Amino acid sequence: MSMHYENIDTALIDAEALPWHPFLPYATDVFIKVLKVDPVRGEWITLLKAPADVKLPKHHHSGTVMVYTISGQWRYLEHDWVAGPGSFVYETAGTQHTPAGDSKGEVITLNIVQGDWSLIGPEGQVLAIENWKTVVKRYLDHCASANIKPVDVTSFSV
Repeated sequence: MSMHYENIDTALIDAEALPWHPFLPYATDVFIKVLKVDPVRGEWITLLKAPADVKLPKHHHSGTVMVYTISGQWRYLEHDWVAGPGSFVYETAGTQHTPAGDSKGEVITLNIVQGDWSLIGPEGQVLAIENWKTVVKRYLDHCASANIKPVDVTSFSV
């Protein structure tokens, strides 16, 4: 009898082969590339690509978030630091902030997000909740509309 864990091993993900898709409905000029989704831990790993003057909605994280900046500069409006190429931002669970570009070229980041990402409105109300399920749905919807054969980004098999 073969056990499921016997099919789990280190896998190389061909990030170049995965599609960028717009981060709708939040921004038409921001793109996401889903690299891996772990439904067991509620984790999603993506690349994000945005113009230098990007401003994303204020949001709250229920879990930890790690962001490595590949290019460009960005910041949270609620902080006085600016993240640039090679910087690593570690966010504890329960943080809330508003990301914005810092006008120094296209921003590309690697993002490792655990748990829910709740978008916050002007009066502090939750407008939408994103998580691993919505990330997978957006990816699959994009693949279907662009006639791209999707990769199972949730698989633990090699």
